[in-house]
Amino acid sequence: MRLYTVKELGKEWVCLEGSQGRLVKLPYGDMNELLCDAPERREEILAVAAGKEGELDLAAVEVLAPVPRPRQDVICLGMNYQAHKSEAEAFDADAFTRQKGQAVYFSKRASYCPGPVGVIPGHFDLVDSLDYETELAVVLGRDARDVSLEEAFDYVFGYTIVNDVSARNLQTGHKQWYFGKGLDGFTPMGPCIVTKDAFDQPPALPIRTWVNGELRQDAVTDQLIFSIPHIIHELSQGMTLQAGTVIATGTPAGVGMGFDPPKFLKKGDVVRCQIQGIGELEHRVED
Repeated sequence: MRLYTVKELGKEWVCLEGSQGRLVKLPYGDMNELLCDAPERREEILAVAAGKEGELDLAAVEVLAPVPRPRQDVICLGMNYQAHKSEAEAFDADAFTRQKGQAVYFSKRASYCPGPVGVIPGHFDLVDSLDYETELAVVLGRDARDVSLEEAFDYVFGYTIVNDVSARNLQTGHKQWYFGKGLDGFTPMGPCIVTKDAFDQPPALPIRTWVNGELRQDAVTDQLIFSIPHIIHELSQGMTLQAGTVIATGTPAGVGMGFDPPKFLKKGDVVRCQIQGIGELEHRVED
């Protein structure tokens, strides 16, 4: 199943995609309400909706981020593909070298996530090294606390795409990543949530990024150093991950800072992020 948040005539709707690109409106005020619903009730509502004729044309509405206003900051992993870990350490060893065997977790300030098409604000009054990071994001459909490795996928509702836009000078200069990752507009998301039953677990999906038509990132989402079960298990020990939590699982090699010389984003650049089976994000960099 593919779930969208869309805007039509000024009103937002949570929708399920039916046949021929038609959308069925769901009885939820927003995607967070759906994700926080009791799983049994939610499954029943989605099953009924899947059998209905769609009310909206996907091509005729504005597609927003599937979770435009996350309940909490988006949780992210740093350097979770081996080749990206190596390119990050080569760019700035002090900022990116991590303790062996330990995952790097951080959060992105995401009071509002842009949708799958639009602009990335460059914040060039603050930023001189704007970068892109296409990532598979896990969306939780249940509160998760003290979850075992074996049960971790039971808490996953589905998957979407996040572009973890990064200001490298702020990220490295502050010796922590919150400011450099959390500027307004730095968490494009979408185009939808695809429920986990659409894929094997873990999902092994081609993940790619193009900048101005040049292929920069090209990997598969099952190449994570720290797996999705590891992430959910570790983070839920002593900390509750609320239903609706979005976890960006890391980016593969090929980000701008990984080139010699670096290929940072500039005004007018177009970034296209793709994960096969989920869709694409496309944004133009502006001031």
